[in-house]
Amino acid sequence: MGSADANKLRFCIDRGGTFTDVYAQVPGQPDGRVLKLLSVDPSNYDDAPVEGIRRILEEFTGQKISRCLKLPTDKIEWIRMGTTVATNALLERKGESIALCVTRGFRNLLQIGNQARPNIFDLTVSKPSNLYEEVIEVDERVELVHDTKDSRSASLVKGVSGEMVKVVKPLDVEMLKPLLKGLLEKGISCLAVVLMHSYTYPQHEIAVERLAASMGFKHVSLSSALTPMVRAVPRGLTASVDAYLTPVIKEYLSGFISKFDEGLGKVNVLFMQSDGGLAPESRFSGHKAVLSGPAGGVVGYSQTLFGLETEKPLIGFDMGGTSTDVSRYAGTYEQVLETQIAGAIIQAPQLDINTVAAGGGSKLKFQFGAFRVGPESVGAHPGPVCYRKGGELAVTDANLVLGYVIPDYFPSIFGSNEDQPLDIEETRKEFENLAEQINSYRKSQDPFAKDMTVEDIALGFVNVANETMCRPIRQLTEMKGHETKDHALACFGGAGPQHACAIARSLGMKEVLIHRFCGILSAYGMGLADVVEEVQEPYSAIYCLDSVQEASHREAALLSQVKQKLQEQGFRDENIKTETYLNLRYEGTDTSIMVKKRQDGDCKYDLDFVELFQQEYGFKLLNRNILVSDVRVRGVGVTNILKPLALESASSSPKVEGNYKVYFEYGWQETPLYKLENLGYGNVMQGPAIIMNGNSTVIVEPRCKAMITKYGNIKIEIESASNTLKVAEKVANVVQLSIFNHRFMGIAEQMGRTLQRTSISTNIKERLDFSCALFGPDGGLVANAPHVPVHLGAMSSTVRWQLNYWGENLNEGDVLVTNHPCAGGSHLPDITVITPVFDNGKLVFFVASRGHHAEIGGITPGSMPPFSKSIWEEGAAIKAFKLVEKGIFQEEGITKLLRFPSSDDLAQKIPGTRRLQDNLSDLQAQVAANQRGITLIKELIEQYGLETVQAYMTYVQLNAEEAVREMLKSVAARVLSQSARTGDKSSVTIEEEDYMDDGSIIHLKLTIDSVKGEANFDFSGTSPEVYGNWNAPEAVTAAAVIYCLRCLVDVDIPLNQGCLAPVKIYIPPGSFLSPSDKAAVVGGNVLTSQRITDVVLTAFQACACSQGCMNNLTFGDDTFGYYETIGGGSGAGPSWDGTSGVQCHMTNTRMTDPEIFEQRYPVILHKFALRENSGGVGYHRGGNGLVREIEFKRPVVVSILSERRVHAPRGLKGGEDGSRGANYLITKDKRRVYLGSKNTVEVQSGEILQILSPGGGGWGSPL
Repeated sequence: MGSADANKLRFCIDRGGTFTDVYAQVPGQPDGRVLKLLSVDPSNYDDAPVEGIRRILEEFTGQKISRCLKLPTDKIEWIRMGTTVATNALLERKGESIALCVTRGFRNLLQIGNQARPNIFDLTVSKPSNLYEEVIEVDERVELVHDTKDSRSASLVKGVSGEMVKVVKPLDVEMLKPLLKGLLEKGISCLAVVLMHSYTYPQHEIAVERLAASMGFKHVSLSSALTPMVRAVPRGLTASVDAYLTPVIKEYLSGFISKFDEGLGKVNVLFMQSDGGLAPESRFSGHKAVLSGPAGGVVGYSQTLFGLETEKPLIGFDMGGTSTDVSRYAGTYEQVLETQIAGAIIQAPQLDINTVAAGGGSKLKFQFGAFRVGPESVGAHPGPVCYRKGGELAVTDANLVLGYVIPDYFPSIFGSNEDQPLDIEETRKEFENLAEQINSYRKSQDPFAKDMTVEDIALGFVNVANETMCRPIRQLTEMKGHETKDHALACFGGAGPQHACAIARSLGMKEVLIHRFCGILSAYGMGLADVVEEVQEPYSAIYCLDSVQEASHREAALLSQVKQKLQEQGFRDENIKTETYLNLRYEGTDTSIMVKKRQDGDCKYDLDFVELFQQEYGFKLLNRNILVSDVRVRGVGVTNILKPLALESASSSPKVEGNYKVYFEYGWQETPLYKLENLGYGNVMQGPAIIMNGNSTVIVEPRCKAMITKYGNIKIEIESASNTLKVAEKVANVVQLSIFNHRFMGIAEQMGRTLQRTSISTNIKERLDFSCALFGPDGGLVANAPHVPVHLGAMSSTVRWQLNYWGENLNEGDVLVTNHPCAGGSHLPDITVITPVFDNGKLVFFVASRGHHAEIGGITPGSMPPFSKSIWEEGAAIKAFKLVEKGIFQEEGITKLLRFPSSDDLAQKIPGTRRLQDNLSDLQAQVAANQRGITLIKELIEQYGLETVQAYMTYVQLNAEEAVREMLKSVAARVLSQSARTGDKSSVTIEEEDYMDDGSIIHLKLTIDSVKGEANFDFSGTSPEVYGNWNAPEAVTAAAVIYCLRCLVDVDIPLNQGCLAPVKIYIPPGSFLSPSDKAAVVGGNVLTSQRITDVVLTAFQACACSQGCMNNLTFGDDTFGYYETIGGGSGAGPSWDGTSGVQCHMTNTRMTDPEIFEQRYPVILHKFALRENSGGVGYHRGGNGLVREIEFKRPVVVSILSERRVHAPRGLKGGEDGSRGANYLITKDKRRVYLGSKNTVEVQSGEILQILSPGGGGWGSPL
């Protein structure tokens, strides 16, 4: 770019949701000028960034500049800005009115997404609303061609990716015109376009854009242009986000630019993108703008701290009012190609920033004997109690009470006249009211419990908030194979420095770095960023010498494009750097990695990919092809504008500005306060200390030491805490209870991430069909990460069975494996791996992981046979085996069990597993996941001591038990109030039943004790064991009950054995809910579990029945196998409509993207859409089911295992039933053949399978 002008101003601006931060380089002021403004203040100014520039221009020139006039630009060299305009529009759903244009048959593709529901315990199944208002379906279709024998056919075309495509149906422009005209007549002039396989064949999308532009559409977002990568759903969502946000951004930028005089054309104006690079206004679009502000902060800390202040990798910790952003930097920006923000998936390069709903405004609550922080926020209005607007207690209030926030140094902008300081008196009063509630509860548990003071309570909430924020930091580092404790914490944001020492200590870190501009670091980072241009194109090939050469040819063309774009912006060749990436993945997996070309130009992408894959996932896949998916080139225009200024060494000891009382772990301490601007390089302050950095308060805790660095930043050395906690009372410390809840759940979650990371099968790695859990030495569940509901609580009986079986024959280094239903299993594909945890030779815990193996043997490929009649037909059945014995992996033994299953009929030869190596790899991944859990448990024991950890293991179970008891009492009270019963009201009895499609009955007699809060689930009257495979082991019923109870509690309690403590479950032996050990059960886990759930929730009158099925589909031949579960409609409830096209209740696995589906398997997906009007009618309508139509391109064996084809999902309270499901085969001669609910059929090439999934029941009589 052009040479710098030392006599002109340079502006870096971050327009946030609440405040706008301005950093200006002003000639003659080496420290620059910092300004903070309210982002929205209409009574004083129209636009905060413009106002900030105006005020600083006035100061610099000494001339008054009227707000009515355009700002002069002759004194401005450049402006760089990040803005939350896009983010806020997305969060608040205040974008442009847009329509979606899709291939016919995929009208609801983006609404369905991957079918998974965001929160498995939310009966309302709340999903973010669609961004588009209208959908038009286009008559066009492109298919991938796998067999290129007829490649000379005129209809075959080579796509951009190198794949051959067949244009089955050219775009019908004449049919499209009236559809587009109809949109314009409705006032919609912005369009998002996603057509099947447009990533490789974009011509149809381009034609749509040309037509729309000629008809007067003002903005068209093409998925193929924005993100030319395979996978229609994220590509389409990205196009929707772009169409929704870009007009809003353009309107804002146009308004911003209009406030300057005509000389602005000579001023370099750039905007921060989500990837940490800058772009001119003409290239700044919606899908690249949603992380604009946070990206500035990442650039800010990475470019000023790493290498200059520390050699350790950094964890960025940006704590704001409503949320906290966490990121990592170790020499290069860590980017992701896909992220989800406000419910919208965006597929574009962006910095890997994790957001957790915990900040200064997070609400403080005391529920069921435990402290809870967030996720709800008090917001800016009314805000915390101390803001004098009648708000609720928040983290900021706790910090004020403890002295972490100093009112003397906080702006007096509160009260009716906006001239009052923070309200400490009202804040203390609210905490005193809460203290009464907390201490009353503690006395009810233990009359001798010592009262907690207001300060104890405030500190407790801060500690819980800190632990809440530690979880995403552990996730960000450890899921990628890095040790958290080896990092330094780079802390910024308004509230972050108050928590930095405590967060670092909790994570085992020794070093905290706080930038001198920590309060405005996102703005400062704008001045450190480079201009970035990126281009990418799909390229599909097996990695080999020829494909690398072809990739190099493509790279050359892309390099030319990015260089030209940067040269047009004034960059000389010497200031342009380029980076080339190949997007690689192993064949048969979805896990791709962007691999950067080596600096020496050596094209060893494959070696680097294998190394990166092993670092992140812990293993290599041998004898597996590496596939190329994309070629990407990133051009960087280096600006080198802001440089850190070195300070002179301090000539005197640090000046104390005053002393304040601050409350720490051991009580109030007199604490000196320093101002950063009065400190010099080399000044050292022993904790406790307060350092005021502008409006940011830095708390230096006791046993910590702060020093001022050469560049004026604050470095804090953390001394490790002897964090032992003694169990001094009979009841749990209510603060530690919440912290241990987080820690136990965090262990289960990290086990799950390890399993996902190290597994190789699609079922576990991508469909997420697994669960991980932590158990006490008696086998009682302590924490179960919420993965797949049908596994919830079910593993406890598995662990207890193994404990009884092995007895004293368990040793350190042993790992157990089982999948048999009579040993607490669910069905044979779900293999459970259990590891005992020892401490000094004593058994103290168990950890276990359960994963669905796609192949376990049996009479059909995929091990989900629709017609199995006994357990042996379903594959290898293992009651008890030591997978690892005293540290030695027993490969020979487990191989024999998997390959040669046995049956009672010795003449019957049972097929063993067809994918042994996948089984062994995933079992090793489960062992690794368990080992991760053991490591974390031992760290917890080392930190707190075994006695304390085991005590809180019991306490968290008691806490969950109390929550369930209170729920049961409230349900009993509600039922009694709605009935006309007289006399004894101490208990209530409800009876419910429902039917399987064969007529088998599930009967439940539910008795609730309204005084004790206890429930008895009596399934007497349930039909006997069936001669089929929908028998359900007892563990499945327990899982369904615990799932329902957790949904009904509606509070984020940990899922553990305590949930079942107030509950008794009786299942009559010999019924199909308690079958013999010879019974077939593969359908019980996936079908009967759904019916049990419907019966239980109907008994509680919680909601109408959902689809009641998982619609299990498998197909394949000797060369491949595929398995999916298909969503349907959820049941309506007393205050909500059911949700359409989602996984319901006992499953939450993901659906394969349509383009991946067609790319990998010999199929054409003709339709995947909502089944209109299949939800039950009612005051609240049930959700609609799905329609899925699959044409097979070669002969395969297809199996369908489904329910609700005979008995419809019932409505409740006068609501009508949802529609029954149906399965059809459309033959080559166009016959439509009904397949029933369970069938296996040999399908010929050209035949179509049509699955109609059930709708949910309605609630309440329709008006």
